[in-house]
Amino acid sequence: MLKRNHLRQFLAIVETGGITAAARRLNLSQPTLSAGLAELERLVGAPLLMRDRKQIRLTAAGTRLLAHARTIEREFRLAEMPADGLAPMAAPLRLGVLSSLPAQVLVTLARDVQAVRPLVLVEGSDADLRRRLGEGQLDAILTLLHGPGPQGGAGEGAVVEEGYAMLLPRDHPLAGRGMLSALDLAAEVMVARRSCEILAETSRFFTAQGVRPHFLLRSANEERCLALVRAGLAVTTGPVCLGGEAANGGIVAVPLAGYDFRRRLGLIGGGQALDLALVASWARLAQGWNATGSGARE
Repeated sequence: MLKRNHLRQFLAIVETGGITAAARRLNLSQPTLSAGLAELERLVGAPLLMRDRKQIRLTAAGTRLLAHARTIEREFRLAEMPADGLAPMAAPLRLGVLSSLPAQVLVTLARDVQAVRPLVLVEGSDADLRRRLGEGQLDAILTLLHGPGPQGGAGEGAVVEEGYAMLLPRDHPLAGRGMLSALDLAAEVMVARRSCEILAETSRFFTAQGVRPHFLLRSANEERCLALVRAGLAVTTGPVCLGGEAANGGIVAVPLAGYDFRRRLGLIGGGQALDLALVASWARLAQGWNATGSGARE
């Protein structure tokens, strides 16, 4: 029979990120906790966790059970409170997200994480997100990874790599080209995406090519910039994930000769282990992103 202790032990493993830390929290020995997890998996009829040297990850069955376990534990705590007590609220996960991420990525993460706990999303630049994480204002950030290897601690795991391109309206005369040159764009009206992490490099690129376009808009509001492109009023530059039907219907990403910038994206945690529901959701997104070249697909 499934008991409350089974669920509390499972939740402790998920929340601390490992059996050793969970055993310390619950004041149990590791063998006792491992035996309890094995019994729970037998009762559920499926493995709940995947273990490797670096981290513990939820299986599909573990993800399903996590939502139920948190709900059941919350109800137990409500029942144990005095009648005049306040209902306990699970602490929200404070996730910082890079401003240039496709909207559908945020939709997917919010849907997956909020199924098991409250979530607060905070937008910002890479530098701003890292500062807030360091100051303890955020629990994790989804941002740029610098250098060839994984970032310290919880930054290891799923990584997305992609390039940048010209973003054009789907019916633009240049939209069907396999490659563009800077001179092809000399007469184009552009918008400057101030949220772009390589804005300065882009400006230097066009200046070096002798191209000084007219700018219709300079804005950090991604939706406004992309709406103008979608409407056929301007073109812009951006990561390739912002083109395509799934991400922004009506916008096409076309490679630009010599514009060889790339970015790597991943999760970075603070002092504690990353939330497993967040890790699982990002891993699925990253797999689809790398396979299709679109951050808007799952």
